[in-house]
Amino acid sequence: MTSTALLYLTVIALLITVAASDTPATGYTNHTVGGPAGWFFDAKNNISATSYSSWAGNQTFNLGDYLIFNTNTNQTVIQTYNETTFNSCTADDASDDDTFQYNGGSNEFGQKATIAVPLTMMGSNYFFSDAEDGVQCQQGMAFEISVKRGLGLPPSLNQPPPPPYIEPPGPDTAQPPPITINGGSPALDNGVSRTVANVCFPLTALLMAIASVWM
Repeated sequence: MTSTALLYLTVIALLITVAASDTPATGYTNHTVGGPAGWFFDAKNNISATSYSSWAGNQTFNLGDYLIFNTNTNQTVIQTYNETTFNSCTADDASDDDTFQYNGGSNEFGQKATIAVPLTMMGSNYFFSDAEDGVQCQQGMAFEISVKRGLGLPPSLNQPPPPPYIEPPGPDTAQPPPITINGGSPALDNGVSRTVANVCFPLTALLMAIASVWM
């Protein structure tokens, strides 16, 4: 085989690799965090169950995908878009606008939990467990992913936020309903007009009587 043929084969192989890497998403994916190892911390050996950074590095994440955390209540699931919060391994001082904590609905330790976290924002997403005062995070229970657009958010995750809550007025601030008068002027105006007319008529008669005396 000539060097020219080898060159052609190399170029073709590179083109196939690039095309495969740029293949658009055709659906949404559920990613089981950590694979078979799940989302666990080995407290006896003070180490995470697997390398979550390595696991994340072998995945492609798109908007609308879900991360599935198979875990128990000895671990926490913290999602943040704030790198400083991620590096601190604690959500204590985090903002509610960029950091969220998920739980399995139980406050008892050791309870099995499956937590599904939707990916709704492109770019860097950070995840960690801040249990044991951040020790789990410091010992490997943390990873970063980069979320691509893919197919975009599905309708189920692309709903507008609900309107802000407005407290209804209390009984002290209640106002009576407005009075609606159908046809003509309000009764008060009509009454004033009649009163003026009634006053003007006898006054005119009195003036005429006085004038006739002086004539």
